[in-house]
Amino acid sequence: MSKTKTNFMLLLTAFIWGMAFVAQKVGMEYVGPFGFNAIRSLIGSAVLLPVIFLLDKQRSRMKLPAATWKQKELWTGGILCGIFLCIGSTLQQFALLSSPVGKVGFITALYILFVPVLGLFLKKHVGKKVWFGVILAVIGMYLLCVTNGFSLAPGDLMTLLCAFAFSFQILVIDYFSPKVDGVRMSCIQFLVCGIICFFPMLWTETPNMSDILSGWAPLLYAGVLSCGVAYTLQIVAQKHAEPTIASLLMSLESVFSVIGGWLILGQVLSGREMLGCALMFGAVILAQLPEKFR
Repeated sequence: MSKTKTNFMLLLTAFIWGMAFVAQKVGMEYVGPFGFNAIRSLIGSAVLLPVIFLLDKQRSRMKLPAATWKQKELWTGGILCGIFLCIGSTLQQFALLSSPVGKVGFITALYILFVPVLGLFLKKHVGKKVWFGVILAVIGMYLLCVTNGFSLAPGDLMTLLCAFAFSFQILVIDYFSPKVDGVRMSCIQFLVCGIICFFPMLWTETPNMSDILSGWAPLLYAGVLSCGVAYTLQIVAQKHAEPTIASLLMSLESVFSVIGGWLILGQVLSGREMLGCALMFGAVILAQLPEKFR
């Protein structure tokens, strides 16, 4: 696969994920936060089933070892990923009730900084550029989120906690993905997330089929494109892309979230907030650059 095609696939992945913030915001005009996550996750799990079938057929044609559902590590990793995905996505949905999609997108992107910092507890090396990126991100988040009186708005705080949850999810994926089939584990994580969100949806919300059908567009976008298509694109492209280039391209998710909020929802950030976004995006890029260049 050519570099141009690979990079385009990763850029498309970032675009789909960035625009998904708009779908998440609009979708809650029809269903509640738990309902939106339950439906989108179950759709995402269902969409990946035919993908798994096609990939299995491709392995068979190429005479590669067959993947299987009968792995303890697969279900352990999938369930743990589903729990952290549920926590992160639920916090994100509630944050979107009061915060602009662009702001939520940028704060969520901080998971790229949290991952190497949390990796210290797993005895993984963290370079100087990451620590500098953390400082830069904190300054950016202050400009973006902190209001008068040195306090975070509730939506901003929930998004920050959401980024932490996604960081733990990524560490779980990093541990289990070399041992299992990644698409199968993703299918399980979406199923687990959907099941967990289903029960508080029944307890705290009053979903009805009429509202769900009225919100079909954002629900299908989040379930089919964001969960199913984008994840598959990421897996296929990252097999042929250099890790640094891949992570930089996917970091553009936060930029697309701001563009989507501006174009579709008419949300505009102030100059101070835009400066905070720029610093946070710079920190995200800095955290992913290699330690040394030739």
